Amino acid sequence: MNAYRALVAEVDDELERCGRPRGSVTVVGVSKRQPVERIVAAIDAGLEDVGENYVQEAKAKFARLPPVRKHFIGHLQTNKAKAIAATFDVVQSVDRIDAGDALGKAASALGKEIPVLLQLNISPSERFGCPPERAPELAEALRAQRGLRLDGVMAIGPMTPDEAEISRAFELAAKTFALVGGSTLSIGMSGDWRQAVRAGSTMIRIGTALFGGRS
Repeated sequence: MNAYRALVAEVDDELERCGRPRGSVTVVGVSKRQPVERIVAAIDAGLEDVGENYVQEAKAKFARLPPVRKHFIGHLQTNKAKAIAATFDVVQSVDRIDAGDALGKAASALGKEIPVLLQLNISPSERFGCPPERAPELAEALRAQRGLRLDGVMAIGPMTPDEAEISRAFELAAKTFALVGGSTLSIGMSGDWRQAVRAGSTMIRIGTALFGGRS
């Protein structure tokens, strides 16, 4: 079975065990440093969303892909806001007001409204992200920004084999998502997507578990 279809089947089985509808989690294929051929194979199998961390790599790669929804999932630097607004359909990593301002202005200049996610910091090992207690303040600022539409929350789980710690972090993300509002809770990656689904994730970002090892 194609890797994408196999992953979706596993996710749907996990959703069913949680009492959630099959098909209620979107898979974003994280294509950083992956060969175009693997990404195209996944798209041919049904993958509709692709995430990239770096603008230059994304531009070169997207030009060779069939149509997909393009997610920026890397750290949002203000000096890259124009290029990100021009290249991506969704930005998942808005973690501070100045970054949101820069992205909103760039999107407005292009006549676009970009769906964005507020990036939370729920892990002591993660450098970026808004502290959960400050998320409502940032959410209010993003909603006031022309050119942006706040759709929810993104977070990266802690780098630990302790499943209980991962689950606690994802539960914190889910509680903050309930405060912030929106339709998208983007938590869960290749090593922790099951805990994320149990915590209520609506979107998981999968690289190696979908495409294999990076080149």
